[in-house]
Amino acid sequence: MWLINSSVGRKVVMSVTGMALILFLTFHACMNVVALFSKEAYNTICELLGANWYAIVATLGLAALAVIHIVYAFILTAQNRRARGAERYEVTSKPEKVEWASQNMLVLGIIILLGLILHLFNFWYNMMFAELFPSIHYDPAPADGFGKIVTTFSNPIYVVLYVIWIVAIWFHLSHGFWSAMQTLGVSGKIWFNRWRIIGLVYVTLLMLAFLVVVLAFAFGIAPSLCCDGGSCCEAAQACC
Repeated sequence: MWLINSSVGRKVVMSVTGMALILFLTFHACMNVVALFSKEAYNTICELLGANWYAIVATLGLAALAVIHIVYAFILTAQNRRARGAERYEVTSKPEKVEWASQNMLVLGIIILLGLILHLFNFWYNMMFAELFPSIHYDPAPADGFGKIVTTFSNPIYVVLYVIWIVAIWFHLSHGFWSAMQTLGVSGKIWFNRWRIIGLVYVTLLMLAFLVVVLAFAFGIAPSLCCDGGSCCEAAQACC
């Protein structure tokens, strides 16, 4: 099958899965922004996306997309290295028109993968997994996504790691967006630069949405976990 065996086919798979993941990131960013305005609204969304059949199917679908995208990325990288052979060891000047992100997609991909594992542990494992297997992972409030955000970003180390992760995703997507359009054949001479600008603006706004949420909770700008009347919250261990 040409999608698997040919270089062009693999790039098409990479592009399609990449665009699908960008759509998911868009939904995820919109969901996260809700937490900036209302704890109750955010936790309601978490409950709707909890351990039910459609959430499980969506999770499995996203996992499949991510795995395919990552595996094909490594295959294409290895293929390109074999094609260049000994040339990659030669000392040459850096091409002026080649983006930094394009030259370091593998490194960026590894950083993104490590960040994804951390994110899945902090949220998916402590929320959906806790609902699916309560006897294995006991959590009295697995759907309290707001509490998980507050707890996670009260730790400065996590804040720094998430900022690095978000920056790496921005570099990866700023190149990947227009590259996918070019691979899918919707980027001609006229639209090539247009897609680059559209992609840069879109990806920047998307990553800013994630970054604002992280920093808002890190610096205490977001809504508090504290209960009405200024009583202490067990999750936050702090008073209003």
